[in-house]
Amino acid sequence: MDTAMSRAAAPAPAGAAPESATTGTIGSTGTTGTTGTTGTTGTTDIATKTATDAPDAPTGTAPTTAPAPTGTPPTRTAPPATAGPGPATSAGVATALWGRTEQQDFRSRVRGTLLGTAIGDALGAPVAGLSLSGIRETHGLAGLTEPAPAHGRRGTVTASTQLTLFTVDGLIRAHVRRDTGGWHPPTDVHRAYLRWAATQHDWGPDERRKDNGWLAGEEWLYARRGPDRACLTGFADDILGTLEQPKNPTARDAAATVRSAPFGLLVGWEPALVLQLAVECATQSHGHPTAYLSAGSLAVIVHGLTRGETLDAAVRRALGLLGTRPGHQPVTDALQRAVAAVTLQAPSPRAVESLSPGDGRDAEDALAVAVYCALVAEDVPHGLRLAVNHGGDSTATGALCGALLGALHGETALPPAWLADLEGRATILELADDFALEMTQGPALHGPSASAPGWLARYPRA
Repeated sequence: MDTAMSRAAAPAPAGAAPESATTGTIGSTGTTGTTGTTGTTGTTDIATKTATDAPDAPTGTAPTTAPAPTGTPPTRTAPPATAGPGPATSAGVATALWGRTEQQDFRSRVRGTLLGTAIGDALGAPVAGLSLSGIRETHGLAGLTEPAPAHGRRGTVTASTQLTLFTVDGLIRAHVRRDTGGWHPPTDVHRAYLRWAATQHDWGPDERRKDNGWLAGEEWLYARRGPDRACLTGFADDILGTLEQPKNPTARDAAATVRSAPFGLLVGWEPALVLQLAVECATQSHGHPTAYLSAGSLAVIVHGLTRGETLDAAVRRALGLLGTRPGHQPVTDALQRAVAAVTLQAPSPRAVESLSPGDGRDAEDALAVAVYCALVAEDVPHGLRLAVNHGGDSTATGALCGALLGALHGETALPPAWLADLEGRATILELADDFALEMTQGPALHGPSASAPGWLARYPRA
């Protein structure tokens, strides 16, 4: 099924047969720092997955590729820093050289994902907690159609955007830190979330914290904007939640899902590993299967969009990967409802509310609303208006829909008037560009043969 705004995209896999999902953990094992995914049937090393498991290369760009290496490649402890869209090698990730067109397209989608999350979040903030009738009483029969004041002014974001930015910070740190021989992205992301937690109780940046880097030095982030209780308790101590021992095992709201879009920007990773990483990081605050599997599903969908797939194909890929996961049925049902609803009736607030059997605040319901609104969107403003005008979690659904549309269409499709008022826009753009730079040019910034002191000051290895 094509969306109203679909661009040229790679076809879905034949028969929608996804890669085999892993059910273990991503990280270092033993003293050698070998990176792998450990499941019940053995250990699958990220660096030695077979080429047949890698995702298809995106279309719509003309990648400049290097010849596939011959022989058996050496074992690495992590995906290559320059892994991007292109032919897969026996390392199980794409290792093509990034051409200029590819880099520009990737950066546009990274910017689109992060800015889209923020404008959707800001649009939904003024109507958070209101019923549909309450929204209409306040903003008229058409509901909220333009950004309105929240937290003191128009364009302010909530904890959803704050945590999304710290997810990006953690992923950059993970790539920088592997130069030291360590490779455990969940730990680096967890440390980033602990830095976010400090912004919720400190008055401002603490210069004594040597691991802050530049993002935790941004004063505007030191504001409480409706943080979810599970996030506050999950990051209240240094203990790392895992699939085996998750934090807040009954928490099933959408807070962990909303912050998980950046995992999908790891375009050199296989979709199954993107799902696994997002799931592991979601359990650090949200231990209910519907919460962490919704987070993983969002990451897989964003991953597909960033690689040039249609939204429908990306959703089907996520559904395929979900099928092997215990407790997946509520999330699977929610995504299938979203896809089926596209042809059942014309888009409307009532159609949106029909996607949420409960109060619309569980993670799978928020994800379903976002996917539906992105599928039927005539343009980005239309999709976001539809995503926030209902009685559910408007900030979450707005942020999720914004992430999907931003990843699908890039930054230039976002409404400029809404961006002009967006809180923290300069920070978001700077972080997005840093992420794109790290993913495409990492070895030139840090490594055995080169080191940029300014980069390591921004993203300390400590």
